[in-house]
Amino acid sequence: MNKTIFITGASSGLGKITAKLFAEKGWTVIATMSNPDSESELSQLPNIHLLQLDVSDPGQINDVAAKAEQIGAIDVLFNNAGYVLAGALEATSDEQMEQQFNTNVFGPIRLTRAFLPYFRARRKGTIITTTSLGAYIPDPFMSLYAATKSALETWTEGMSYELDRLGIKIKTIVPGFMQTNFVANAQMTLHDAYHNDWNKVLAAYANPGSAMQGDDPADIARVIYEAATDDKQQLHYFAGDDATTRHNELLLEGINSVLNKRKKAFLGN
Repeated sequence: MNKTIFITGASSGLGKITAKLFAEKGWTVIATMSNPDSESELSQLPNIHLLQLDVSDPGQINDVAAKAEQIGAIDVLFNNAGYVLAGALEATSDEQMEQQFNTNVFGPIRLTRAFLPYFRARRKGTIITTTSLGAYIPDPFMSLYAATKSALETWTEGMSYELDRLGIKIKTIVPGFMQTNFVANAQMTLHDAYHNDWNKVLAAYANPGSAMQGDDPADIARVIYEAATDDKQQLHYFAGDDATTRHNELLLEGINSVLNKRKKAFLGN
């Protein structure tokens, strides 16, 4: 039986690669993005439908969910849209903070709320949300981004109480650093007082010999497909070598040890 997945943030990176993978597997894919008119690759695939959606705009959520349900029976909601706000908190405006949480946290929560009556009526469905290992081990100058991903992790755990008995699965995909333009496309908040440390962090990310080179997003997409099809009551999927290695290190050594190591790796002694 043909299945359908609804994906946010499908214009690039992990979202786009995931859309293509599910399409190759024979799924109907509803791929959403802020500007679908500019998308030339996904629009050529016959089982991919493009819809316009800015997840930070509450007024669009219910309308887009209704349009999606007209395309086909939705089996999986994949909350993937998000972005990095990086830099010093001291230089961050209220507007920047609010936009970070509106996109990364309230967008997925509102979209999930919009689909819940539909999933509940069918007594089935899977909700998958991209978080980040940064929810467990934050990287420097990404405290607000890490906070948004941590919020999604605990929100997912809390929602499992509401959804398990309704036949609805809710899960997170927890990648580490990936080979995408995610960080390069980050919004930056710069402050002179943190200039030296900021440059050290940028150098660490750019160093070809560092662990910051990241995992192939195609490997992460395969974990998403696994989460969508394995029929397990599993909450969190640590995806890729970076996430699994560093999460295991966290379990063995504890957060204080791991953070101190990362401070030294990024900032030196």
